[in-house]
Amino acid sequence: MATVAGAGGAGDGGGGEAGELVKPFTPEKAKEIIMSLRQPAVFCNMVFDWPAQHWNVKCLSKLLCGKQIRFRMGIKKTDTVPQYETMCSYVDATLDEFLAWSCGQGASIAGPFSHYDNSKFWAYADYKYLASVFEDDTDVLQNVVWSDFGFPGRNGRESTLWIGSLGANTPCHLDSYGCNLVFQVQGRKRWHLFPPEDTAFLYPTRIPYEESSVFSKVNVVNPDLKHFPQFLKAQRHMVTLHPGQVLFVPRHWWHYVESIDPITVSINSWIELEEDHYVRIEEAITRMLVCALKAAEDPTNTKAWLNPTEVEGTCHEINCQYINGAISAYLEHSKVGETLTPTEFEINGEHRVEAPLKKRKLDVHTRTKEKKSPHHNLATGTAEPEEKIPFGLDLIPVLPSLQDESSERGIAETDIKDIVTESGEHMGKLNCAEEQPVMNKAEIPLADSIVSDSPMCPSQPFISTDDLLDCLVNPKVIRLVAQLLLQKRTCNFEV
Repeated sequence: MATVAGAGGAGDGGGGEAGELVKPFTPEKAKEIIMSLRQPAVFCNMVFDWPAQHWNVKCLSKLLCGKQIRFRMGIKKTDTVPQYETMCSYVDATLDEFLAWSCGQGASIAGPFSHYDNSKFWAYADYKYLASVFEDDTDVLQNVVWSDFGFPGRNGRESTLWIGSLGANTPCHLDSYGCNLVFQVQGRKRWHLFPPEDTAFLYPTRIPYEESSVFSKVNVVNPDLKHFPQFLKAQRHMVTLHPGQVLFVPRHWWHYVESIDPITVSINSWIELEEDHYVRIEEAITRMLVCALKAAEDPTNTKAWLNPTEVEGTCHEINCQYINGAISAYLEHSKVGETLTPTEFEINGEHRVEAPLKKRKLDVHTRTKEKKSPHHNLATGTAEPEEKIPFGLDLIPVLPSLQDESSERGIAETDIKDIVTESGEHMGKLNCAEEQPVMNKAEIPLADSIVSDSPMCPSQPFISTDDLLDCLVNPKVIRLVAQLLLQKRTCNFEV
């Protein structure tokens, strides 16, 4: 990892006295870079003064004073099938108990983990809202300072916490909403990333269902190329994120994340984008279709297809209200020309603060507020790309892996220790490329890209509920339905 320089480094943070710690980018410059980037990149030397940089598991354990959090327990195994959250078991435990278990101490000390051999299982306290984790001590939320990246007022309240053991992982998926900033606190995580234009090669699915998460059917670290041959065409990008670094994940980039140290701690925040207003309509339509078909298939076993993060009801009436709420919010937003406030809503006439962006459900009573909040000035993804993004020791591009190694575990990855500031054509191609239309290849779905993963032989033409859903919730279909609904709603207003 690069050391903190006495001067501004690759950015324009300005100079200072010899030995003074100066960040390479001002908040304004950091946000300008984020709005211009069309590829993942790692920021270095931007968080050395954040109090949260000391939030290793021991520190967090003291802050939480014995509070229990939920861990997802997965099996350490080599398999061609992704280990979705619906396949895991769950344990409620303190961080002291997690620390004892991950260090291999006795079963009596490990408590709730005593039934899990840490040589065979991994544990992941994933996607924990910091606002909920520290509901009894909200002052510590100020220890996360996203304002350094150009987002005034954004801190731990709009962030989530991730604590994992060796091997803990998140299945490959893309996030429907926003872009992502990830701060690595303890240990290292390896990120496998794929661009939006490779969506068809990742074999997307909405089962298991989770709002704003589109999963891949492919285990990207051990792919089944017999069932998913198109995956060979996907362009993998890899990077190992070290403590003190912040990874930027652009909108709709696929990612698989794995802990490669005994203990890892990360903090992330999803940054709202202008496009999210429309995407919420598409997500509401998808939710209704998935819930209707899967609940009808087996109404007594939602655990088989509904991610544990989806705690809201799945009944038809609620989903109808959800669609209407999303459409109303979008139309009102379009009318007033204002950006939806990221965390503040009027619900039933009562002001309240909601959870961070990614999993936040749009309440059926939500309406866009005309008054700007301190969070209003957010990245929209529509800014003109910079002529030259200042890649160097303080901003590391995540480069594509070699094509002939794309399906191997030991493939090349971005190594921040070997990258130096470059100029010329190579860097120009990295930072000035036109943004590809979101999921453009998935919008022209060929038959083999939709059903080539089916285990059925031609002599067994059985179409399952999931096969039907893959077609119904295809981005091209959902986008058309959303446009028709908006047209119908607009016409009704004009009558």
